[in-house]
Amino acid sequence: MSEQKNVQEQDINQLIKVRHEKLSELQSTGKNPFEITKYDVSNHSTDIINNFESMEGKTVSVAGRIMSKRVMGKASFCNIQDLPGNIQSYVARDNIGEESYKDFKKYDIGDIIGIKGEVFKTKTGEVSIHATEVTLLSKSLQILPEKFHGLKDTDIRYRQRYVDLIMNKEVKESFVKRSQVIHAIRSYLDEQNFIEVETPMLVQNAGGAAARPFDTHFNALDEDLHLRISLELYLKRLIVGGLERVYEIGRVFRNEGLDTRHNPEFTLMELYQAYTDYHGMMDLTENLYRYVAQEVNGSLILTYGEHQMDLSKPFERLTMIDAVKKYGNVDFTEIKTTEEAKELAKKHNIEFEERHKKGDILNLFFERYVEEHLIQPTFIMDHPIEISPLTKKKPENPEYVERFEFFMNGWEMANAYSELNDPIDQRERFEAQEELKAQGDDEANSIDEDFLNALNVGMPPTGGIGYGIDRMVMMMTNSPAIRDVLLFPTMKSKEI
Repeated sequence: MSEQKNVQEQDINQLIKVRHEKLSELQSTGKNPFEITKYDVSNHSTDIINNFESMEGKTVSVAGRIMSKRVMGKASFCNIQDLPGNIQSYVARDNIGEESYKDFKKYDIGDIIGIKGEVFKTKTGEVSIHATEVTLLSKSLQILPEKFHGLKDTDIRYRQRYVDLIMNKEVKESFVKRSQVIHAIRSYLDEQNFIEVETPMLVQNAGGAAARPFDTHFNALDEDLHLRISLELYLKRLIVGGLERVYEIGRVFRNEGLDTRHNPEFTLMELYQAYTDYHGMMDLTENLYRYVAQEVNGSLILTYGEHQMDLSKPFERLTMIDAVKKYGNVDFTEIKTTEEAKELAKKHNIEFEERHKKGDILNLFFERYVEEHLIQPTFIMDHPIEISPLTKKKPENPEYVERFEFFMNGWEMANAYSELNDPIDQRERFEAQEELKAQGDDEANSIDEDFLNALNVGMPPTGGIGYGIDRMVMMMTNSPAIRDVLLFPTMKSKEI
């Protein structure tokens, strides 16, 4: 096996050497492709193919990568791949000239060329371009994977996404669709009179979520800073400032593990709307998901793996207590103290930490018994206060807060609050978080004095929500892992 690999590497090295020799020959004869700075493209491949009746006989110019080539004496065929698709070109010596045709025959798979010619249809009915000019725009000095087998090694695909995009059409389509998802989100929110804003990524206090931040040092100020873990605290400052509807789509950074649904840097969207509550955020979420699905996929039925999720029906709304009772057959309304909750957890073999309180343990029961069942769109409401330090208490039951998490396919897709706007209560919550940090909780929040000052200035009743954009794209593209929807996912360093 090792001997076969060495032979393959020697073969590839020889092929690469030949490509370099071809480039040297081109350069020595004044045909260096890298000196070309532009090429006028009149049409893409799909424009021509989809509109053949109106395009037939017209002169067009396309540019793209040679993906296949058949040389047959005085005439040849090649297939050119551009952004939306592929198109065939018929290249004949008598049409492009003897010297140009001689050069063309030496071009390799992976070279980028421009072709000018007339649109026609071959005897087999394939829409093609009858070339009158062929221009080498860039010489590929590396060998693309063999087309029949493609690029299937996932590690190489993620590390060399540029090759993955060339070789795997469905990968390119997924990332085009990702762009469409974000465009649809913006279109919907703009119609609802939200203002898109940008807030700092480098922060002195990484708050707004339960996560461990990445740390860095700012040399100019000789000060340690963090990469943000959330967008929340700055956006709520803007609500205080009178921007009544704001949202941001941006990268956040959490120093946590890697798996099929987690990457340490990911795209989050948070939005805040004054004068509404978490029920308003539920209505907005239903409408937003329906709008995006219809715009991007043309359907309110989403297929993900073996599941189909119907967005046309009203999304189910369950309190966390009711969900644990429904799926775990455990009624937390009967649990009055933390001690009782811990005893119950022991009976169910649910591990907990000594610092955990009754609300924390309710959440552990939810994770154990409920999440996997939440396939259809579901809002889980009214979380315990212990796991919700930035949320308004329920007036009728202050042990719980006006919060929901949105689930589909057993995944958390969004997290929303009736935002806490009482600065005195918020300070007490921050102080409780500081105690947890002192007990060793690396994900606990710290006191943010400037944010507290903003709340003292006065923030109106506000609904807020955060959406995991990557998970939304996974759902819209039926992608099995978050790395499949991140162009350049985080990977362990590897020598090339």
